[in-house]
Amino acid sequence: MIKKKKEKPDSGPVKRKLKKSERITEIAFLSPSLIGVLFFFVLPFFVVIWYSLIDNPINRNFVFLDNFREIIGNEAFQLASRNTLLFSVTAVPLVVVLSLLLAVLLESKIHFRSQIRAAFLCPLMVPTASVVLVWQVMFHRMGTVNQLLERFGMTESTDWLKTPKGMIVVVIMFLWKNLGYNMILFLAGLSNIPGDIMEVATLEGAGSFYKFFHLKLRYLSPTILFVTILSLINSFKIFREVYLLTGDYPDSLYMVQHFMNNTFSLLEYQKLSSSAIVMSLVMAVVIAVLFAVENKFGKDVE
Repeated sequence: MIKKKKEKPDSGPVKRKLKKSERITEIAFLSPSLIGVLFFFVLPFFVVIWYSLIDNPINRNFVFLDNFREIIGNEAFQLASRNTLLFSVTAVPLVVVLSLLLAVLLESKIHFRSQIRAAFLCPLMVPTASVVLVWQVMFHRMGTVNQLLERFGMTESTDWLKTPKGMIVVVIMFLWKNLGYNMILFLAGLSNIPGDIMEVATLEGAGSFYKFFHLKLRYLSPTILFVTILSLINSFKIFREVYLLTGDYPDSLYMVQHFMNNTFSLLEYQKLSSSAIVMSLVMAVVIAVLFAVENKFGKDVE
């Protein structure tokens, strides 16, 4: 007798039920984070947009772009924008380049690599208030830096934090705090570069400079993009240190965050919201340009 083949049961409904249950489980696990982001980030952002389009939270008269015109013509906002731009343009490229060079140096076989790596990571564990106190002692008119400079022939002491030289102090502090973390990110990126490509380049007679600029930098383009964006965000967060060093109204170190903090203390929410949106738009444009450059520079590597 010919045995009939057993027909397989239709697995379509079973798979659909499994997928549906998996989706429900995923949504259940993601819902706390999604609710938190919605209530603490998305909704406040729309509230900020609404505040920027009205005259004040009490009258709530719709003025459209008048608040933006007012802050763009505001001298304090212009000063804050110039200082913030100067700091970011100076500090961000420096921290990216120096941390990359340190990572390349530590990747090579040098002595005390672990100790050097730990030394650069130590600033991440130091509280901000302690850092500011040390910097005040070092860069005061009668501080350590001026005493050292006087020994080398400079007789005039400088109050670094109350002159345009204060920008140099803040840049040094920014580098000191962020070099170690960025260096670790670059070390991780360097470890992911395919070793066989570097070996082939060595066998073909490529030198160290060629391998660095034509191979390593190409493969590090996503890491460079990430470190640059992270450093840019951190450069806008330097207000905490500057505020503790110089107070509410510093001359050469008056940042956009100072302007926003002072408008908040004066309850001028419309100015605060408008300046926050302008700052967000500038950040979005800069990050979009960085993504476009990275896409053009590193697409052939992928």
